Amino acid sequence: MKTLYLDLGMGAAGDMLTAALLELLPDKEQERFIEEMNSLEIPGVEISREIVMKSGIRGSQMRVMIHGVEEGEDHSHEEEHEHGHHGHGHDHDHEHGHNHDHGHDHHHGHHHTSMRDIEELVYGLAIEEDVKKDVMAVYNLIAEAESHAHGRPVTEIHFHEVGMMDAIADVTAVCLLMHRLSPERVIASPVHVGSGHVHCAHGIMPVPAPATAYILRDVPIYGGSIKGELCTPTGAALIKYFADSFGDMPVMTTEAIGYGMGKKEFSQMNCVRVLLGEEWESEKIQDKNTEPVKGDEIIELICNVDDMTGEEIGFAVNRLFTFGAREVFTVAVQMKKARPGVMLHVLTDAVRKDEMVRRIFALTSTIGIRVVPAERYILERREESVKTSLGTVRRKICSGYGVERYKWEYDDVEAIAREQNMSVREVREILDTDETQN
Repeated sequence: MKTLYLDLGMGAAGDMLTAALLELLPDKEQERFIEEMNSLEIPGVEISREIVMKSGIRGSQMRVMIHGVEEGEDHSHEEEHEHGHHGHGHDHDHEHGHNHDHGHDHHHGHHHTSMRDIEELVYGLAIEEDVKKDVMAVYNLIAEAESHAHGRPVTEIHFHEVGMMDAIADVTAVCLLMHRLSPERVIASPVHVGSGHVHCAHGIMPVPAPATAYILRDVPIYGGSIKGELCTPTGAALIKYFADSFGDMPVMTTEAIGYGMGKKEFSQMNCVRVLLGEEWESEKIQDKNTEPVKGDEIIELICNVDDMTGEEIGFAVNRLFTFGAREVFTVAVQMKKARPGVMLHVLTDAVRKDEMVRRIFALTSTIGIRVVPAERYILERREESVKTSLGTVRRKICSGYGVERYKWEYDDVEAIAREQNMSVREVREILDTDETQN
């Protein structure tokens, strides 16, 4: 499974995510992507990329120019921001969503923009429709957070035009890159949000600031000894939107690694690291010529139900498979008051445990799930195509621990049986005979 892992040990900001994801593209496509971003002609915006070194590690750092002036002090995770800096508290849109009834002083000379204006701008960009929808979904998370922080409806929230353009550039870039990379699964580490306080247009705010804290509800976050804002609202919204789950990096074979560098220096390297590769299935081993090893940790989730129909249980079983369960099966049991019931067993990878728990609660009537962690030994599994008297047929082979066994692919056997008007057993007997003679 093509998996993208986001290492957020130093938080996240829009430009840092852009820089990290950009490094996952082939070298020839990286500069082409920057040219493409600039060709979108987001009003007044021009972006560029610099290669920088931090702690001896090479990475990329994005520069966003607005009408020839670099905005984005927030992207360097600055600890303090002065009111005169366009009211940019953090990630341009953070703490500068204002309701005009607040009597805010607009002598800065910048226009303020509503969500409707932003939507018109985004849907006017020459990008795929799916990407436009992603951009607006991310920006809606930001607007909802600003609305909650200020106690005003989203329709009354307005953004400083300069900061809004910068944030739109960041969000658009990340959404485009995610579209190009097309990971099947996105996993993020718990988010380091920093600690202390920041100065912004509305005064001194705790870290994480109100908008960021609101966006990161239901997301694992933590603080630490580093003083300053490590996760901005734009970074938080992008993570919240794209991450399928949060936790440790799974067992995976990495194909590309990207480092998106921040501008401020901290006691540890200030970057977002991303890793793209193939997530290992439990059956995979590192070398087929070596003795098979234990698979990763398997979690068994068990619950009892006695008030669901057979159709409802069957639907739940099928859906759990589509959500990535390793195995799902039921056992007939007798429950309280001698009622017949069903014990549902779901085997899943440890990294999918929380997601699978949510799915079980949503799909069944249970009010409690038992968790049984376990490890399993596995045989190497591979598939080969074999030429037989009935045509080419796939065969699954399992080997290891001194044993080897094979099994004809049932779908192929069934197709032959239908075509030749034979039984499944007859087809298998012919295939086995062919194999013996060969």
